[in-house]
Amino acid sequence: VSASLALAESLCLSVSLSMSQALSLSLSLSVSLFLSPCLSLSRSRNSSGDFNHFPGDPEFGDIIQRAEQAIEGGVFPERISQGSSGSYFVKDSKGKILGVFKPKSEEPYGHLNPKWTKYFHKLCCPCCFGRGCLIPNQGYLSEVAASLVDTRLGLGVVPKTKAVYLVSETFHYNTIDRAKSRGKKYALEMVPKVGRHFHRVGLPPKLGSFQLFVEGYHEADYWLRRFEAEPLPENIRKQLQSQFERLVILDYVIRNTDRGNDNWLIKYEKPGEGEGEKAIQIAAIDNGLAFPFKHPDEWRAYPFHWACLPQAKVPFSQETRELVLSRLSDMNFVQDLCEDLYELFMADKGFDKTMFERQMSVMRGQILNLSQALKDNKTPIQLVQMPRVVVERRRTGGQGRVVTLGTAFTQTFHCKRPFFSSW
Repeated sequence: VSASLALAESLCLSVSLSMSQALSLSLSLSVSLFLSPCLSLSRSRNSSGDFNHFPGDPEFGDIIQRAEQAIEGGVFPERISQGSSGSYFVKDSKGKILGVFKPKSEEPYGHLNPKWTKYFHKLCCPCCFGRGCLIPNQGYLSEVAASLVDTRLGLGVVPKTKAVYLVSETFHYNTIDRAKSRGKKYALEMVPKVGRHFHRVGLPPKLGSFQLFVEGYHEADYWLRRFEAEPLPENIRKQLQSQFERLVILDYVIRNTDRGNDNWLIKYEKPGEGEGEKAIQIAAIDNGLAFPFKHPDEWRAYPFHWACLPQAKVPFSQETRELVLSRLSDMNFVQDLCEDLYELFMADKGFDKTMFERQMSVMRGQILNLSQALKDNKTPIQLVQMPRVVVERRRTGGQGRVVTLGTAFTQTFHCKRPFFSSW
């Protein structure tokens, strides 16, 4: 008790808590301290590194390790001012940007979203905030899933993205978490033999998506305006068209509801300036608002803004058809893709199998439309004008409340339209 009182006084001074709050917090720290031997809690989880393991991708694991070492050395992630949620540039020890980290708890619907303007937006105008067709607080999974789909289809337009744990003082934590961290550090300094039994001394690691940073890219709008004034050579124009078609395929399959010209990037190196084989490349970033469980049918339509570009009026090339059509037409491939996504989404604490199956029903419908458009030699703008389809797995019954999904599918058309069809 005397130790708890001393710790409470220190918390009052260090984090400006009231005496009652500090005493309650210090007592909880003391209880966790004395219970820790009984629960066999190890000391190994004091940093995010104990959660991040990528045996199948050692190169990505090395990048995350460099980021963790930089944070431990005082080079903290920098919050990005744009956007509706908390996202951060993560750097190495030399200050070079390694990637963009988007914590789950700081998403638009997250309880620790640091963007106060979005909080008031949600509070005062809920009908225009968020997207009713998306599952809230799954943006980080959508980012990772978009990278997975990109890899499976061989598109190569999404920078590698995986789910990781990171911890940093610059992330947005609540007062209690910061107070507990400081209290544990104080106990560790004052009574090392006691403090070393804590499960974790620092701030709790945050789960989120980590997307590798791409260098030399600009927003698509910047280059598209330049290309209007200075037309590209024919061979470079074909490269741009090919890359654009890959972006279209990605967005259509995952039904991205947030693709403007400010969240896909273009890298252009004039002939003779670059070392790579491709003079022009596209990077599809900001994929956190995809994989809806139904087609948008409430207030807004969330159209694909690239459909207004001249590139969308050109039929899909033979190169693009050869790249993806055989895979998209193979139901075994589609089913394997759904199973891979299931393994990814089920890791989330809020996973709902029924809602996930609805997400996959929308994706199957998108794949069905896309396959037909490629076979019929249609253009991207004709693709987005096709009737919206949902392909659901049939239920084969079960025992009691357990429902079994079969291998047969039912195709239906989604006819309900949103109030604003072009917004």
